Amino acid sequence: MDALVDDVVEALDALRRTGPLVMCQTNNVVTGFTANVLLAAGCSPAMVDDVEDAAVFAAAADGLLVNLGTLARERTDAMRVAVSARTGRGWVLDPVAAGPLPARTALARELLAERPAVLRGNASEILGVAGETSAGRGVDAGDGPEAALATARDLAERYGCVVAVSGPVDVITGGGREVRVAGGHPSMTRVTGVGCALGALVAAALAVAPPLTAATAATALLCAAGSAAAEGDPGPGTFAVRLLDRRADLTPSAVVDRVALS
Repeated sequence: MDALVDDVVEALDALRRTGPLVMCQTNNVVTGFTANVLLAAGCSPAMVDDVEDAAVFAAAADGLLVNLGTLARERTDAMRVAVSARTGRGWVLDPVAAGPLPARTALARELLAERPAVLRGNASEILGVAGETSAGRGVDAGDGPEAALATARDLAERYGCVVAVSGPVDVITGGGREVRVAGGHPSMTRVTGVGCALGALVAAALAVAPPLTAATAATALLCAAGSAAAEGDPGPGTFAVRLLDRRADLTPSAVVDRVALS
């Protein structure tokens, strides 16, 4: 585990030093918050939904997030174009609300077949992508990460990716390895866009680290910031601002001190 901690610290340090350009195809509820989380991490965000720009930008960007939160025909077409333009380079799929909604579930499966480096979602979304029954309601998870663990392992093996399952203790699996990240705070579930921003951080970290390390480092980073932001029990508005502030000032060593990796 010491080696994993060292890898996470190294990835977080590289993230700050290199400032990856991250193309985000994300939902219109969270674009501003996601961009600010990336900026606080020292990255350069670019929100690109136009189908005519998608291929050029996806090929040039250091990272790509495809988030299915709010879909429209042109946005869906742009996602397909962007994924095709990555030509073997890593990207992140966030299958928001997959399971209960047939059209987006079908799209999530179509994009998963293009083999993202990381599939990241809550437990209900991961179960939904796999066609299994879940207790999800819209974007809200009704299942814990451990309930989706066997499914996550199967998806990781079948599609050659890392699967990151969010929850009170995040579980990240792939390539015969498995990591749990304990930390964060319940207030992170009371602010719109925290999970979506995590997907963007994973996409950024893929520019500087292998998929399992990238997903672990990004998860640890956001959990540590959430834990620090919650000190003093602020309201949700203040918490959201503090999350950005703490994200900006936490050093890599402070991040791993605030979370438990196992």
